[in-house]
Amino acid sequence: MDYSEVSHFSQTWGLVYLVVMFLGGVIYALWPKNKDKFDHAAHIPLEDD
Repeated sequence: MDYSEVSHFSQTWGLVYLVVMFLGGVIYALWPKNKDKFDHAAHIPLEDD
């Protein structure tokens, strides 16, 4: 295996890996079950101590 083969492999599968990770993050953020957690986290700066 030389540099060009490793570079081609990492560019191809690295892109696939990053797209999958991005879609996983978006799905996690938009999942209806997580709405309460995110709403609570959004109101934390407004709470009085």
